Amino acid sequence: MDITRLTAEEIREKIEKKEVSALEVTRAHLDRIREIDGDLNAFITITEEEALEAAKRVDQKVKNGEKLGKLAGIPVGVKDNIVTKAIRTTAGSKMLENFIPPYDATVIKRIKEEDGIILGKTNLDEFAGSYSTESSYFGPTKNPIDKERVPGGSSGGSTAAVRAHEVALALGSDTGGSNRQPASYCGIVGIKPSYGLVSRYGLIPLSNSLDVVGTFGRNVKDATLLLDVIAGSDINDPSAMEVERVNYLESLQADIKGMRIALPGEYMNMPMDSRVKEKVLEAARLFEKLGAKVEEVSLPHAKYAWATYYLIVVSEISSAMAKYGGVGYGYRTEDYETLDELYIKSRTEGLGEEIKRSIMAGTYILSSQEGKKYYEKAFRVRALIKEDFDRVFETYDVILSPTTPNLPFKLGESVKNPTEMYGSGIFNIPANVAGLCAISVPCGYADGLPVGLQIMGDRFKEINILKAAYAFEAELSLGGEHSGI
Repeated sequence: MDITRLTAEEIREKIEKKEVSALEVTRAHLDRIREIDGDLNAFITITEEEALEAAKRVDQKVKNGEKLGKLAGIPVGVKDNIVTKAIRTTAGSKMLENFIPPYDATVIKRIKEEDGIILGKTNLDEFAGSYSTESSYFGPTKNPIDKERVPGGSSGGSTAAVRAHEVALALGSDTGGSNRQPASYCGIVGIKPSYGLVSRYGLIPLSNSLDVVGTFGRNVKDATLLLDVIAGSDINDPSAMEVERVNYLESLQADIKGMRIALPGEYMNMPMDSRVKEKVLEAARLFEKLGAKVEEVSLPHAKYAWATYYLIVVSEISSAMAKYGGVGYGYRTEDYETLDELYIKSRTEGLGEEIKRSIMAGTYILSSQEGKKYYEKAFRVRALIKEDFDRVFETYDVILSPTTPNLPFKLGESVKNPTEMYGSGIFNIPANVAGLCAISVPCGYADGLPVGLQIMGDRFKEINILKAAYAFEAELSLGGEHSGI
């Protein structure tokens, strides 16, 4: 039995039945990381000692007959912009290369409380600010399916680690598609919860009004298991709202016969790879076969989503990055004479080109009179985009679209054509702008490369997207089976 090929659910069951120990599971995955990650570069930091100690505690619980947590013995990767007490948290940047947080993020506490085994911190675009995981100070991550291609971003380290069987589950963050786009590129499942369902306490912010913490798994049930653990309000995060708790796992197998599904005409008419479009249309037909009713709808303001998002996100990036100046914490230049020199040189040397571009754009918008007008207009258009979705969700349960308009691009192509790279999030961005929940689930392959289907739902209606994705996955038989390597 190859332990690393087991699903998260299978791992817990086998540990509970004493067919395998948590220590064996942890060692098998650590061996897998040692075997392949030198080339893959999915991890920035491996927490071997802490993981082995956590596994021993789980095995002691089993021995004592104690109740096991929902994640008992399951190996988890954590995107390196989520803080972990006494474990280096870099955000993929030289600026935080040696930052050791004094506390755990709320989502980390919840994973530990449920006996999850954190194996390390995964690679990402610097401060989660791009779409390819090539802007990391620690080098690019490769796509396990084709190592000449990117895994997507910014959560590319997490998706690559899950796809390559280095961990069973992983955490990511999603500002404008950073959970769903890399999930699509790596052929796994990525969940972006509604804004406010999961605490952001301990998530290093990129854009406070857009960021959410999300989950990854090789199938819908596994990704849902991790979401079930981390969801919930938090006294430390005012944006984490009190909502009625739903047992997502128990509701997954609900019949979707009669489910009303919307297919936005504006989305399907946007420029995209014809192979991606065909797979999504096939998915829509499959839902009809399962008894759902699929109808075309209009989201008239969808064409403004990218511009709206960009104005908001770079402005909030400029604000979020202002604290990194070599004074409080983070990288500090050694060669300076004045305070201005300290700030300028620390930021120049400590931040990468990609994040600097966003800071410059955001600073211009926030500081110029003309820019402020555009920023204010972006929030008005954001309200219109949200109203479009509200109207659709009055009648429909979920909305289908491609996850990305393209297949995974080759390493280095983003440098030559950054516009195309940014465009890979065009179908994801509206869910962040409107605060919706969404999931990317594999819907097939084109020339050996994975294609993702995005299913969006209304705020805090995660159960709709999860049961739709679960039914689709079961019918198509892609979840976790075609692992590629």
